[in-house]
Amino acid sequence: MKPLPRIVGAETLDGLAEDDPDAMRSRRDLRRVHRVMGSCSMLSRILRAWSLPRSRALRVLELGAGDGSLMLRVARALAPRWPRVELTLLDRQALVEPETLRRYAGLGWTATPSRTDVLDWVAEAGANPGADPDGCGPRWDAIVANLFLHHFPERELAGLLRAVAARCDHFVAFEPRRARSALLASHLIGAIGANAVTREDAVLSVHAGFRGRELSALWPADVAAWTLREGPAGAFSHCFQAVREGAG
Repeated sequence: MKPLPRIVGAETLDGLAEDDPDAMRSRRDLRRVHRVMGSCSMLSRILRAWSLPRSRALRVLELGAGDGSLMLRVARALAPRWPRVELTLLDRQALVEPETLRRYAGLGWTATPSRTDVLDWVAEAGANPGADPDGCGPRWDAIVANLFLHHFPERELAGLLRAVAARCDHFVAFEPRRARSALLASHLIGAIGANAVTREDAVLSVHAGFRGRELSALWPADVAAWTLREGPAGAFSHCFQAVREGAG
């Protein structure tokens, strides 16, 4: 059977105001979607397996962090192993509530929201030569993304991955798997009570998702050596990992 072509379309949620009732409902839907997809457990398992520094606070960045609720669940799972983390929650909307930040603090994590469009973040990476050994400003031990990379066409995605490679030693992303089984599931998402925005966006997300080694092909080949892993994860997800050689 012929593979589904990758089609990137504008998702409804991205165009709604932060306080739009449909947007607020859709963000609640996404928390249920993450539970169905097992996002927290899969992400926690990968982060736990990495050899990261323990002599200091870890620096972690989440791209497209939304309201910060997914990483909060990850923080609860990892806090015994990662007691000190400086977490940056980057999103173009200001969605992280003060109570969420207090819950991070209760785990020993310092969470800082950053209201930034990721394409501005990419541009900043290329506009600050000499700021650090890679010439790209602040660095993180790990950068994570969840249901985020599929929003971008290949050209923008290649630039984003280049900026990621310059700014961290470990990167992991979980994205929709572009497969007919996932597409069928996306049409049935109303069964978990999802609203019209979430139902429409779920189908668009699968069409814009990934298969095979499509993300590996976009990873910059002219930077320091990396170990790349990519493939299916869970029932409906696609996972991409990049670890700088020697980082563990």
